[in-house]
Amino acid sequence: MISDKLNRPIHDLRISIIDRCNFRCPYCMPEGRHSFLKEDTRLNFDEIVRLATLFVKLGVKKLRLTGGEPLLRPNIENLVSRLAQLSGPNDLALTTNGSLLTEKAVSLKRAGLQRITVSLDALEPEIFKTMSGDKGNVLGVLNGIKAAEEAGFFSVKINVVVKKGINDRQILDIVEYFRGTQHVVRFIEYMDVGTCNHWQLEEVLASKDIIRMIDARYPLQAQVANYRGEVSSRYAFEDGKGEVGFISSITQPFCGDCSRARLSTDGKLFTCLFAKDGVDLKIPIRSGASDNEILDLITKTWSARTDRYSEERASFIKSQTHTQKIEMFQIGG
Repeated sequence: MISDKLNRPIHDLRISIIDRCNFRCPYCMPEGRHSFLKEDTRLNFDEIVRLATLFVKLGVKKLRLTGGEPLLRPNIENLVSRLAQLSGPNDLALTTNGSLLTEKAVSLKRAGLQRITVSLDALEPEIFKTMSGDKGNVLGVLNGIKAAEEAGFFSVKINVVVKKGINDRQILDIVEYFRGTQHVVRFIEYMDVGTCNHWQLEEVLASKDIIRMIDARYPLQAQVANYRGEVSSRYAFEDGKGEVGFISSITQPFCGDCSRARLSTDGKLFTCLFAKDGVDLKIPIRSGASDNEILDLITKTWSARTDRYSEERASFIKSQTHTQKIEMFQIGG
């Protein structure tokens, strides 16, 4: 296992397998002109599996497939099956907007996928349309979650990005919808990932205010983290009807425990969600580099890591530096 300059081990690898999406969520890929990768510039499945294998050798225990919308990648079940056969990782997961789960859930489960996270920012159809860039259908996503449950994904994580004044009045409705089920809702503070979302601090609703809102109706009890680096602060309902989580990158940065590496769709290794540049692993692979050479490159990159953007955000905003960052749909959030 390798560690960075701040003694943070590499534990998770998030793999963006496609930069395209059928939604246009304003916090990720707002409607507009976007340059997408051609098929031959994306990592192919052989390259993804090879890199995942090497990351596992360096200590990665969790693999997560992301996008864009990963279910748009043709034959994704084949990739899942190959990754599921790797020895070492104890967690193989996928994040999706849920719109294609009704047709994919069974095949993904059979291929060996262990966990699914679904983005669901509202239950009210018009608010959902706003949060999905007028592209999504909330009923389709809810049916996708049901299909995932029926396929054997009994506990689905539900990610809710909260934008003040847009979908914050849906918070209690979402809690009530999933309370008493095995699914876990996680409320995420709106983050300044990339630049195309034109993020403003005034649009952020702090997790502490969301917790206060929920606790007033359904008393909550804070839970101990499952492991170092867990991004979500967990709270259980005092009456035993499940739990909710809160991801608070803006108001309570967790850089000190961040153990996540990110692989972009075109094969660049990013050591921070808010980074501007990554280290290209695709060029060495396609140039004939050996496994040891790629391992050395990954090790040197991670060992030199000092990223802690969220802890330094205020100074960056004040000085107007670090304004260019990779977009969320290219790196998978």
